[in-house]
Amino acid sequence: MTRLVDRDRSLEELERDRWSTPSAEASRLVATVHALRRRPIGELTVEDMRLLIGQDVGLAYLLPLALEVLRDDPMAEGDMYEGDLLSAVLTRSPAVWKEWSQLGRELGVIVSELTDLPPSLTQETARFLAR
Repeated sequence: MTRLVDRDRSLEELERDRWSTPSAEASRLVATVHALRRRPIGELTVEDMRLLIGQDVGLAYLLPLALEVLRDDPMAEGDMYEGDLLSAVLTRSPAVWKEWSQLGRELGVIVSELTDLPPSLTQETARFLAR
């Protein structure tokens, strides 16, 4: 996936899919995901991308952006822990990487060069590379 994307547009605009407003009883996670889908993708933080990718939201647009971040800083950190964006990206289903194989190959290059990872990331990296 090498297409250029207008980073001033939101996932709702890019996907041409407007979600209805979540109910008052919706969880904080649901409300946050809905709000982030309305924000221009160029304004999303590492934490925003981690959260959305972890929920499999907007992957066609967010995985390329996440890989840009990971190329520069594989251990980029949202609000959880060092490397949490990498963890979110690595743990997408094998079907995701089959669909976007070019991105999967690029991620493979990034993670194959990493050393001294925490045990959880070492396991996630090994599972990804073995796919």
